[in-house]
Amino acid sequence: MKNIYLFSTLFLLLSLSFVVSQSHGSPLSSILDVTPTTEDFITCLQSNSNNITAISQLIFTPTNTSYTPIWEAAVNNLRYINSSFPRPWVIITPTNETQIQTTLFCAKKHGYELRIRCGGHDFEGLSYTSTVPFVMLDLVNMRSIDVNVANSTAWVQGGAVLGELYYTISQHTDTLYFPAGICPAVGVSGFLGGGGYGNLVRKYGTGGDNVLDVRFMDVNGNILDRKSMGEDLFWAIRGGVASSFGIVLAWKLQLVAVPEKVTLFLVNITLEQGANDIFYKYQYVLPKFDRDLQVSVQVNSEYIGNTTKKTIRMLFRGLYQGGIDTLLPLLNKSFPELNVTREICEEVRMVQSSLQFGGFTTTTPVETLANRSAVPKRSYKTKSDYVRTPIPKSGLWKIWRKIFESDTFEALQIYTFGGKMEEYSDTALPYPHRAGVLYQVFKTVLLTDQPSATTAVSRRRIAWIRSFDKTLEPYVSSNPREAYVNYNDLDLGVGSSTFEEASLWGDRYWKRENFKKLIRIKAKVDPDNFFRHPQSIPVFSTPLSDI
Repeated sequence: MKNIYLFSTLFLLLSLSFVVSQSHGSPLSSILDVTPTTEDFITCLQSNSNNITAISQLIFTPTNTSYTPIWEAAVNNLRYINSSFPRPWVIITPTNETQIQTTLFCAKKHGYELRIRCGGHDFEGLSYTSTVPFVMLDLVNMRSIDVNVANSTAWVQGGAVLGELYYTISQHTDTLYFPAGICPAVGVSGFLGGGGYGNLVRKYGTGGDNVLDVRFMDVNGNILDRKSMGEDLFWAIRGGVASSFGIVLAWKLQLVAVPEKVTLFLVNITLEQGANDIFYKYQYVLPKFDRDLQVSVQVNSEYIGNTTKKTIRMLFRGLYQGGIDTLLPLLNKSFPELNVTREICEEVRMVQSSLQFGGFTTTTPVETLANRSAVPKRSYKTKSDYVRTPIPKSGLWKIWRKIFESDTFEALQIYTFGGKMEEYSDTALPYPHRAGVLYQVFKTVLLTDQPSATTAVSRRRIAWIRSFDKTLEPYVSSNPREAYVNYNDLDLGVGSSTFEEASLWGDRYWKRENFKKLIRIKAKVDPDNFFRHPQSIPVFSTPLSDI
């Protein structure tokens, strides 16, 4: 551990000029005047707290036995459970908003960056690792959820995860839910901060579209709501990555109507059974289908029996907001090739569908959703794309052949869009992947069977997913080639010394006009760029109007 801090200190001293050149926004004088020390920071926390004992119990440094378990608890991507990745100099686990204000004040005063961790699912570890001295603000103790069934709303604190939200809603009603993602361990704040899509996206839009209000702490420690922050900032934090602008303390969510019972089905099919033709038709039918239906597709390669020959297996997972008797005639009319029969359908409560899509069975106790440790962790590298034009059969065969070059540790997850998403403009929120998107492609290679991400096998798999990205290029969106910011990918770039440099990744996440608007809002609310990470919204010395 000592080597990590020696490295971090050396890196800071050697790279002061680099930090300034990257437009991190801190004046040179402020950087040179501040030499972060853990002791000074902790003394600041204690001296500015009205309860020294309480705040001291929430401070963890590498000398504490609880430090490593707390840091590792929400590290979702096991690539970063490695001593080569610098960890926080200090971890703070506040229990109230005043403690967050104090942490913010002391981090600024003593020259630390501040990283905010909610669920820990940022795929590049940006909330819990950094090459500069930083404090990790872990909101794990701030996760209360207050559901108001009469008003169809919920207030959710910034440290809650989706599984806790789903479970809490289910304890009050079976006819309301929230249109969020499928993994129960994802943080609500991280999810909403990137816009957020899930199984109800075709009927109710993104999670960000269903946020009504917020409690938010700005860089000066002021606590704002939607009215006091203004519509521009409220727009920005629902898709522009909220941690670029401040700290979300709580979200007010609009809950949406769901039937008491929904229908699940699973179709399992290989290339030899006609999967290529079925997926080809899927591209035309499902995005225009009844918006009560979501069908995701998982694509994997596998060996055929004990041979060295490979095939592609596709799992079509369906969730229909209604009963089997209504679903089957619709599918039999528009997509009989999928061969959905009554025998493979199951009617369940909406919360049970979250169990199944979260990797459990529908008979698993629903309280499992609120158990953060129940979700297995993996080591992986991911990428994302959006498809706006159906891929021809010849193109699909090229894609499958490329997948055959991997070693079966890859996975593609495909989510149908269309429906409600066709009603939004690209600029309704920072999340721009709206009208015209047929489906999203989420690509993963798993490294879990490897001791590290640097073994020959791990490097080969990561090289494969990058080359697979090239294979997909002719078939996915272009100008820009779109990517989902919640599946952050540092391969897209990290530079932000100029707008041209930042736009290499910013345009892909948000498109040009949204990215420019986010930069203008950032310059107003955080002009010194305190809230930052390698792909946060940048601040430039030159006004954007002059670029």
